Amino acid sequence: MHTLQIVDAQAWDRALLSLPNPHILQGWAWGEFKSRYGWSATRLLFQEEGQTVAAASVLERKLPRLPVSILYVPKGPAFAWTDADGAGRLLAELESLAHRRRALFVKIDPDVYYPEDAPAFSSRPACAPHTAGILSARGWRLSDEQIQFRNTLLLDLRLPEEELLSAMKQKTRYNVRLALRRGVTVREGTAADLDLFYRLYVETAQRDGFLIRPRGYYASAWGEFLEKGLAHLLLGEVEGEPVAGLILFTFGPTAWYMYGASSDRQRQHMPNQLLQWEAMRWARAAGCTVYDLWGAPNRMDESDPMWGVVQFKLGLGGHLARGVGAWDFPRNRLVYQLYTAMMPRYLNWQRGQHRAEVLS
Repeated sequence: MHTLQIVDAQAWDRALLSLPNPHILQGWAWGEFKSRYGWSATRLLFQEEGQTVAAASVLERKLPRLPVSILYVPKGPAFAWTDADGAGRLLAELESLAHRRRALFVKIDPDVYYPEDAPAFSSRPACAPHTAGILSARGWRLSDEQIQFRNTLLLDLRLPEEELLSAMKQKTRYNVRLALRRGVTVREGTAADLDLFYRLYVETAQRDGFLIRPRGYYASAWGEFLEKGLAHLLLGEVEGEPVAGLILFTFGPTAWYMYGASSDRQRQHMPNQLLQWEAMRWARAAGCTVYDLWGAPNRMDESDPMWGVVQFKLGLGGHLARGVGAWDFPRNRLVYQLYTAMMPRYLNWQRGQHRAEVLS
């Protein structure tokens, strides 16, 4: 397997889009964005017999006051994971990279799903047990730190609109129509609306009890992806008052519902249900074939903090897809164990700092 580093944005995205299941977190723009927050990105193509068979945008972060770094391949590498021999060669290249970079470990979380859950309409590899076996045999371990959601819910945007609507649960479908009857409107947002959306996002986080980053982080991410045509903002309004919004990220055949926000005001008019319906219609018209609702818990029961969110997504007609999750290859197991023991404490402190910044 031959490794080729790519330094041109268009060449990278073009190569990535030619591979199975390209993810926006592997796109050039995501690496550029993360480079302003302590990471550096290296884009690697893996070739065999002159053909590109895999791609990995590798993020690297130096650890403070230590001569080591960590490597992370978010939602990658892009690869046909059903090829066991090729997977072994690809993993060997990543392991070698970790040694050359003196990395404490390299983390990957490929978009690979369990066959009993992966919807037939999705092109995502349905070979999670097989992939987990290959990783484990090579000394990789299922990570305690799952950066991205391991599981998600997916919708088939190839269906006609009437079938998409009929696939929703009856109550959700009723609420979409109720919002229309009550005069809820949905409009496309621009960069000028991002401050408004962030205020709604802060309100949502405070109401639902989850942590968010400071405004500057999102202003950079949302603004840049909107400018590049890789994100789309929709706002739901009641009598001209914005009360809900969402941001879709798009890359190749997929639209990801990554950010949603709403106010306590006018919730009885069901703006969130109509927003999702209009987002599906927009993504479908834009040529996307899969709508990724971005996130589902590990336990599908009422005890999970995400249960209410999951019920909302299931109401939209989402199909659960359980993923293989994030796996780490530790270059030095003892140091890795010390790191995994200490890092949760540091992250809890860091989250406290972020909470203070958001609320200040």
